[in-house]
Amino acid sequence: MSRINILGTGCAMVTNCFNTCFTISNNDGEHFLIDTGGGNTILNNLKAMNISVLNIRSLFVSHTHNDHITGISWIIRSIAVQMNKGNYQGIFTIYGEKSVIEACRTICTLTLGNKFTKHFDERIKFFPVEDNMTLNILNNEVTFFDIHSTKCLQYGFKLITEDNVSLCFLGDEPYREILKQYAENCDFLMHEAFCLYEEREIFSPYEKHHSTVKECSENAEMLNAKNLIIIHTMDNDVANRKTYYCAEADYFCKCNVIMPDDMEVIELTHNDNE
Repeated sequence: MSRINILGTGCAMVTNCFNTCFTISNNDGEHFLIDTGGGNTILNNLKAMNISVLNIRSLFVSHTHNDHITGISWIIRSIAVQMNKGNYQGIFTIYGEKSVIEACRTICTLTLGNKFTKHFDERIKFFPVEDNMTLNILNNEVTFFDIHSTKCLQYGFKLITEDNVSLCFLGDEPYREILKQYAENCDFLMHEAFCLYEEREIFSPYEKHHSTVKECSENAEMLNAKNLIIIHTMDNDVANRKTYYCAEADYFCKCNVIMPDDMEVIELTHNDNE
């Protein structure tokens, strides 16, 4: 059974949780990593979830904001160390839009020594993706798409697992109508929600090109999502976040609402809403 392993749930400036990133594991226990967070906390959280870098086979970086890309040097370093020891088998592939790929290479070239970067293009490969491109990644059918960000070029994706469960990852900006072909009728919809609607005047989500839980859940209802996964949130009240966010979302949509904590596992099945 495929599953999502949540490594972080927070927006850029959180300190009480980690930046939003996660892995999708296939039926063989291999991992597709989505974003890297903003530092080496990703290594600690991988360890806490018992995920070895030996089983991380691929990575997608959605865009170049620091809370999504700067953990890459730690991932590359960790994998390259295992390659040097003869422990990592095969190729590690990094996917992203062209400018993201260039940024990944630059960050790693500037911060890592040759003993790590020597694997570039042979065993650590950079794969630029284009809008509406479909690839097979760890037996998942993955279609990448431009989310039409108002801040910087950013891609999301629709993934269909080996068990024919669909997941749409919209990135860290609100849903746009142009993405309907990817997001409608998904089993799982991942949508950002910066804060609660009642907190909008405190945290100014709209000025930051984000949504509240209200808009997030209204989009899930409109798109007929079976399960809504809320990501990229504030961390002002992590202890009560699950309760409050789910309560607001339940008011505006009928689907199953999931507000995960860091280090939580979400099973990708057809019956989560039954």
